[in-house]
Amino acid sequence: MASEALSRVPEVQIDGDGVFKYVLVRVSGAGAPAKDVVRGHGWAEYHADLFERTAEELARHGLSCECLGGGRLSHRPEERKIHVYGYSVGFGRADHAVTTEKLKAEYPNYEITWADEGY
Repeated sequence: MASEALSRVPEVQIDGDGVFKYVLVRVSGAGAPAKDVVRGHGWAEYHADLFERTAEELARHGLSCECLGGGRLSHRPEERKIHVYGYSVGFGRADHAVTTEKLKAEYPNYEITWADEGY
């Protein structure tokens, strides 16, 4: 059951454009291998806002999660570019290389870059 619920969790959910905070979250369920997902939205004032909403949504499906870190995304759909950078004061810097690979799978026709610099 947990593996079925886990398989339905989208790997990437981000806003269609703009600059906004993101979190990298490890999702797990009883007896199922964990998977990492990216969540990024402009409505979030803090990285914790993103994580808390994600955790609530996952809990409704019997899944748990932990925040692996955060940063920022600059999504420019008109240029087909996403840049991953920065860090979360509360959760630390996410592994931007992992985030970039997740984004490349979701946006195969985009140029996706990352850097540890910036906030």
